[in-house]
Amino acid sequence: MNLRPFGVGIVGAGPVVQAIHLPTLARLRDLFAVRNVMDVSPDVAAAVSRRVGASASTSIDELLADERVEVVAVCSPSAFHASQVIAAMRAGKRAVLCEKPFATDRDQAEQIAEVGRETGVPVIVGAMHTFDPAWLAASSEWESLAGNAHTIRSRVVLPPNARFETSATEVLTARPASGLPDLDDPTVRASMVFGGVLGLAIHDLPLIRRLLGPVDDVAVVSASALSPWGYEVGLSTAGRLVHAIGALTEQWRPTWELEVVSDSARMLLEFPPSYVHAGSAVATITTSDKTVRFGPYPHNGYEGEWRALHAIASTGSASAPPIESLIDDLVFAVDVATASSDAAREGEIR
Repeated sequence: MNLRPFGVGIVGAGPVVQAIHLPTLARLRDLFAVRNVMDVSPDVAAAVSRRVGASASTSIDELLADERVEVVAVCSPSAFHASQVIAAMRAGKRAVLCEKPFATDRDQAEQIAEVGRETGVPVIVGAMHTFDPAWLAASSEWESLAGNAHTIRSRVVLPPNARFETSATEVLTARPASGLPDLDDPTVRASMVFGGVLGLAIHDLPLIRRLLGPVDDVAVVSASALSPWGYEVGLSTAGRLVHAIGALTEQWRPTWELEVVSDSARMLLEFPPSYVHAGSAVATITTSDKTVRFGPYPHNGYEGEWRALHAIASTGSASAPPIESLIDDLVFAVDVATASSDAAREGEIR
C-alpha cells in the first residue's frame, strides 16, 4: 500500500468539515494533506483554508483543476452531491468520499454508478458507523453465531452542543432562535420525520439493512413526530421488527444505541455521539453461555472512513465497496424516509 499523504480537496466547508473532517485529518497527517478548500462563500473558504494552510476556491471547477488534489471529499448540501461526485470522477481523481446521502434518488445514484464504470474512480459514502471498528468486528461475530435478527432498535438521544459547535467552527454565527415547531401542522410533522430519518437514522440504516439481509418489502407500521424535535418510526419486514427513535432534548446524557435481538443472542452497540472525537463504539454480544465485548478501539468511524479512503486510493477500485450496495442503502433510506413522512403527516404528536 502506498502510504504517502494524498492531497485532499474539500467541497463545502460548513460545520461537518470544520468540526469533524479537519480534526480527523489533523490526526492522519501521514495519510492526507488538505490542499484546497472550496465554499461558495469566499469568507468561509478563506477562513477554513487558512486553518490548514490550503488554497481557497469558490467553485468546484477551480478545486478540481488543482493538480495537488488527488482525492475529493464532497461535503456540500445534499442536492449538489451527485453532480459534484460525478465531476470529481470525470476529473480523474483517485477516489471520492461523499457525505450521506450521496444522491437524492435512485436515478442520480445510477448515474454515479455509470460514471464509476466509465472512469474507474471509486466512491465511498461517509456513513461513519459503517466504518466503526467495533461494528466491523461485532457484525462479523454476529453473523457467525446468532442467526437472523427478529428485532432491531435504534435509539438516538442528543442534547444541543452549542459550546462545542462554536469552538470548533470559527466562521459560524450563532443559530437564530426559531421557536418550537408547530406539530399541529401535518406538513411540519412530515418534514420533521423525513429530515430526522435522513439526518439521524441514516447513520444506522445501512447497518440495519445488513442485519436484515435481503429485504423485498419493508412496511412502515407507525411514524410520529416527537416534541420538541424528533421522530419515532416502526418498520416491519417478513415478520421482523425495526424500531427507530431519535430526539434532540435539553437533558445531558447523549445516547446512541443499536440493539439487535435474535432467538439465540443479543447485540448492543453503543456509539459515541456525533461531533465527538472519542474512540470507537463498544459492542457487546450476549448468548446463553458467553458474553463477548468489542472495543473501544482507538479510532472511531470518522477516522475509519478516511483510512478506508486512503486504502482505496492506494490500491484501486477493487477494494471499494460495491456501488450496488451503496445504491441499495440509499434507496432503503429514502423509501423509509418517504413512507415515514407520509405516515406522520396523517398521525398524531407524541
